[in-house]
Amino acid sequence: MNLGPWGDLTVFAGLMEFVFATCVFVYIGRMERRTSHPMGEQVGAHKAVLAKIRKREPLTQDEFDYASELVADARSPLAYAIPAALFTIGFFYVVGCLFMLHLDGGNPSFRTFIGGIPMLTSMNIAAQLRRVAGMKRKLQDIPVLEAEPTEELATVGSA
Repeated sequence: MNLGPWGDLTVFAGLMEFVFATCVFVYIGRMERRTSHPMGEQVGAHKAVLAKIRKREPLTQDEFDYASELVADARSPLAYAIPAALFTIGFFYVVGCLFMLHLDGGNPSFRTFIGGIPMLTSMNIAAQLRRVAGMKRKLQDIPVLEAEPTEELATVGSA
């Protein structure tokens, strides 16, 4: 059975989507099973910690541990399955439309290339992951502040 180039690409995109989706489920399953850092429950904590790393500001030990977790998550090869799966969905849509147009003898319309939206989005996600993963070197050079004793905080709060 000869599907032609668009049909072959459509089948290939479908198979790759299955592979990447499986990797996404494995990655998310691993993240759900582990105990998360307490700072992960705070709204905007990751943005604040990553901004401190970019500015090379000192971090507390909790912030350093949380930042290390964020960088390790972004450095995982399975993390890139998320943008890859999104890209493959868009690619599947585009080549599937082109395959159907090839069979019918029509011309591509704007509808054919709507799959480009998730493809562009996935490239942005991959770039963000690379940026966070690249902070490993900066994170090694950042000073970690000593935690303040809890007794001093108690006396200040009771006065």
